[in-house]
Amino acid sequence: MKKLSGKIAVVTGGSRGIGAAVAKGLGKEGATVIINYNHSQEEAETVVNEVKAMGSLAVALQADISDAEMTKVFIEKALADFGKIDILVNNAGITRDKTFKKMSFEEWHKVIDTNLSSVFNTCKIALPSMLEQKYGRIINISSVIGQAGGFGQTNYAAAKAGLVGFSKSLALETAKGGVTVNCICPGYIATEMVKAMPENVREAIIAMVPMKKLGEPDEIAKGVVFICESEYMTGQCLNLNGGLYML
Repeated sequence: MKKLSGKIAVVTGGSRGIGAAVAKGLGKEGATVIINYNHSQEEAETVVNEVKAMGSLAVALQADISDAEMTKVFIEKALADFGKIDILVNNAGITRDKTFKKMSFEEWHKVIDTNLSSVFNTCKIALPSMLEQKYGRIINISSVIGQAGGFGQTNYAAAKAGLVGFSKSLALETAKGGVTVNCICPGYIATEMVKAMPENVREAIIAMVPMKKLGEPDEIAKGVVFICESEYMTGQCLNLNGGLYML
């Protein structure tokens, strides 16, 4: 039997990059995977087919999870269709990088709403059923930027740092109920967004990393599976950053 056979997992922002890798990593270990997407339906369906090819069930469901009502409908549909949610991976995120002086109110709120408030939205609806079944794994994908800061990223850094505080606080509330809450803080990962950077920028980033390479999305997926298996880990941040930030 695979490690996560019988488990139902929701992955937000699961159509590409880290989210797609996480969805496939969970599917590889036997979980049924509900892949959330906002705009990228075709890419989400591709991930669904890849998970199915591994022998696991998967579906794609559209929702803008920065919208509380849409999130409620999305999570309630997942619960109605599959009967439970065991694993919730909050991965959805965007960037709107600008120096603080040039950043608009809209750019601030859009990133906070998508990267931080969305996690409140999903947890608010999914958590009661986890507590009722006395089992749950909530894994929030933060970032090294939330720990160390990033030039021109006050909105993104605030949201990702907020995820860490949110996770630690919620972990205290749910620990007795069999629900663990943890973060993963990736460093620079070889996603399409990073690969699309100008070569000189990408090389400068790699030069800062002690291991002198970008991380692979599969490394984040392995971290998610590790946390799902752990019975005694909660309120923690798993740093997967090649040594870029050490705490």
